[in-house]
Amino acid sequence: MNIAVVIAGGSGKRMGHDIPKQFINVFDKPVLMYTLESFEKHPMIDAIELVCIDGWHDVARAYAKQYGITKLKWIVSGGETGQESIRNGIYNLEGICAEDDVVIIHDGIRPLVDEAVLTDVILTCKKYGNAVTSLPYNEQIFVVDDEISTTKYIPRETLRRVSTPQAYKFAKLNWAYHEAFAKEIGIYGSSYTNTMMVELGERLYFAAGSDKNIKLTNKDDLEMFKAYLLSEKQNRLK
Repeated sequence: MNIAVVIAGGSGKRMGHDIPKQFINVFDKPVLMYTLESFEKHPMIDAIELVCIDGWHDVARAYAKQYGITKLKWIVSGGETGQESIRNGIYNLEGICAEDDVVIIHDGIRPLVDEAVLTDVILTCKKYGNAVTSLPYNEQIFVVDDEISTTKYIPRETLRRVSTPQAYKFAKLNWAYHEAFAKEIGIYGSSYTNTMMVELGERLYFAAGSDKNIKLTNKDDLEMFKAYLLSEKQNRLK
């Protein structure tokens, strides 16, 4: 099986709304439903698990029914941090997933999931055991020396931007979260599954990415998302 674990456990305070940003309506549809629809429509996705902020489970189920998200099988409560939320989702799949099942982790507030990107993530994971969505880094990166100056840069050819979706074989993923939380490795701050895996000594494999795979963190991101939707609608009408 290929199971998508969509993380929607955050409160989204930086967006400046009274509701979690994954439930903000954009053109009369919640952001989260755009995300779930991408997995619903993809032929290689067998099931969806949603890790959701407490108090919003029933709302998520109602929206999923309204928008025909039939692959949604489980809703799990999020944790205090992003890593705790992902851990909760992975632990819930114990006894459900086989060792070689592919688990695709994705941020619920990245609603523009390209079909080709998702396909490549799954195929790369099946081949190598894991896959992380990635893109070249096109800006120059300098290392801070004394907060106001620098004498060193990192060649951008050696860098990749990595985000979600990212995929892992279930057995390795489940082991990693038990190991990381038992030993407190790669679970604090901005840590995510990919950084945790590297801290645990694992090699990660790059899969295709897309510049439109934006994360809706603030109001500017939301406006960019709306612009993408309007552009796609105009292209369909041509």
